[in-house]
Amino acid sequence: MNGTQKNYDIVIIGGGPAGLSAGIYTARARMASLCVEQGVVGGQIINTEWVENYPGFAETVSGIDLTMAMHKQAEKFGMETLIAGVTGLDVNDKGFTVKTSGDDIAAKAVIIAGGSERQKLGVPGEAEYTGKGVSYCATCDGAFFRDKAVAVVGGGNAAITEALELTKFASKISIVHRRDELRATKILQEKAFAEPKIEVLWDSVVEEITGDTFVNGIKLRNVKTDEKSAVDVSGVFMSVGFKPNTAYLKGVVEMDAAGSVVVNEKMETSVPGLYAAGDIRSNSIRQVIAAAGDGAIAAVNAEKFVSG
Repeated sequence: MNGTQKNYDIVIIGGGPAGLSAGIYTARARMASLCVEQGVVGGQIINTEWVENYPGFAETVSGIDLTMAMHKQAEKFGMETLIAGVTGLDVNDKGFTVKTSGDDIAAKAVIIAGGSERQKLGVPGEAEYTGKGVSYCATCDGAFFRDKAVAVVGGGNAAITEALELTKFASKISIVHRRDELRATKILQEKAFAEPKIEVLWDSVVEEITGDTFVNGIKLRNVKTDEKSAVDVSGVFMSVGFKPNTAYLKGVVEMDAAGSVVVNEKMETSVPGLYAAGDIRSNSIRQVIAAAGDGAIAAVNAEKFVSG
């Protein structure tokens, strides 16, 4: 521990929509509240240029504007923010000790809302060329691939959103999908199929990412015919799912096979006073509005727990 341990009623781990919504509710309940965020406040949604399905924004809103407004609202009611990584969580007779890359923090209740991170594909060349053509965020890195051919790996909402974002910059986008139909919502599929820059390589998996100093191609295998092929691309955007940020919680709380935190309808975990909300919890639908709702539920029940 560095310095003096600080004490709060409720510590919220994660500054995405779930954590910020929780902060609004706990701070309004006059709980001494702290939000600990390891990176940039806003969570995964800040990488989404336009959010079309959050109620109240008929003309859409950017992911970063939406979450910045949430953060401002929570801080207006008194929530504090600490930028630090969480390295551990101890349960004791007084509540919890949240271990961070800075000070340790004491809390009477904790809301885990740390979200998830992009899953790695785990193929040769991925690690070697990360930052040299391999990316996990089209909004962050799309502009580096102006007038170049790129590939997007995946077939869900995140992958198709990435592909559509890349049409602003890339000359061609090849979506590599291991199935014969996309998993994305129909409206996203319609947009992708109507975009002349996008092609879908069905029933295909990436076996290797090739390059020299930077990425110059991918090697594919058709899962039905076993046929091998190669595609020349300058960038590869990975969008094959997410991994919950729960490594520090092993042995502390019940988790499912995927490493997501198991909760009930009150967002209560297996540990009294410990709640989980948003993408980090089991069976989350991974939508901003659901994460915000989870955060509110967790906050109301955490406040009741602290108040006895």
